[in-house]
Amino acid sequence: MSPDCPLPILRATTPRADVSRLDDAWGAAATFAYVPEQCPVGDDWLAGALAHLPQDLRVGHYALLTSGSTGQPKLVIGRRSDTEALTRVIHARQGLQSVQATVLALPLTYSYAFVNQWLWARVHGAEVRSTLGLAQPRVLFEALRESGPSMLCLVGAQLPLLRSLLPAGERFAHVHRLNFAGGAFPQNELSWLAEVFPQAAVFNNYGCTEALPRLCIRAAADSQDPAWIGKPLDGVDLRVGPADALQFRSAYGAVAIAEGAGVRRLAEDAWIDTGDAGAQDGAGWRLLGRQAEVFKRYGEKVSLPELLATVRTCWSGGAAFYVEQSTGEPAHVLALAPAPDANQLRAILQAFRARHRRPLWPARIEALPALPLSANGKSDARALAADPSRSVAWRQIG
Repeated sequence: MSPDCPLPILRATTPRADVSRLDDAWGAAATFAYVPEQCPVGDDWLAGALAHLPQDLRVGHYALLTSGSTGQPKLVIGRRSDTEALTRVIHARQGLQSVQATVLALPLTYSYAFVNQWLWARVHGAEVRSTLGLAQPRVLFEALRESGPSMLCLVGAQLPLLRSLLPAGERFAHVHRLNFAGGAFPQNELSWLAEVFPQAAVFNNYGCTEALPRLCIRAAADSQDPAWIGKPLDGVDLRVGPADALQFRSAYGAVAIAEGAGVRRLAEDAWIDTGDAGAQDGAGWRLLGRQAEVFKRYGEKVSLPELLATVRTCWSGGAAFYVEQSTGEPAHVLALAPAPDANQLRAILQAFRARHRRPLWPARIEALPALPLSANGKSDARALAADPSRSVAWRQIG
């Protein structure tokens, strides 16, 4: 590929069209970038970042856009043959031999859907049923009813909306594999999920963008702890670095990061931060929370994932934390959607009282009609902190 020839940039359009466009791009030699229709950088930035790729990265690779934990845009570069190999590992770990189709409910620009669904289907000859997810629930539900033995990938933050949109008594017996990733695993929703998806084996998928994207997969039945992510996949190693940072090495991960005017190669033997804190736990690994979600407040260690797990024991609606600075210390605020009634609020406070010392409680509990979500279905903490529809349901005194 000539260094003077611009590399293709694919901006997302519709899922159906993008499946065809991705098939064509994957079958061609040139490295390509696949990015959301609306993203924080323009074509000039993308073209400039791709122009800096060395010759060996200009063929047989692909790039996905992420902002990661820093909020700064970057292109994560993967080797196509490595990611295809990862889909075969996923296929074996989840026993997907009998699955004939995958139903899209997340944007394909999300590495989770890109690899676990579109690329898996391409490599294994499965059908891709394209939908806009919960933005068009009728189309999604129709696809789930009509597909043969199928796989569905969701994030936990979608479940409150799914509950509210689902017709009474609706069951999707054709879904044989139900995957979750991209946030806290909805352990407390497993009974309800078993009713709605009676034939589905449920899996918790853990990874990060630089892993492209998968590091661990564990069946829901393997643990009652939503923070337990199980064993690494074959070809993946995990370790704990400084400050409990969970780090990985993977045979399938990114080979380079393109950030504007520079390209940073990732050595094959390099240990890379996942952005999470973690610890080895028995035969597998347990997450302690995002590194930004575990912090000290007045000398007390606050773990937002642990607090959120407490909320989930008695609240099935939307729930998320955001952090603000208060008197020089980080203060965490719990947001609930929809607004809890007095009994529900009392149950949440009783759960905090039973499990956590008072300094670990949120500074406030706020209510709003719906949690703002990012394009990939995760709770958007920045948008949440600025949402004008928030109202205070409870606050600490003093």
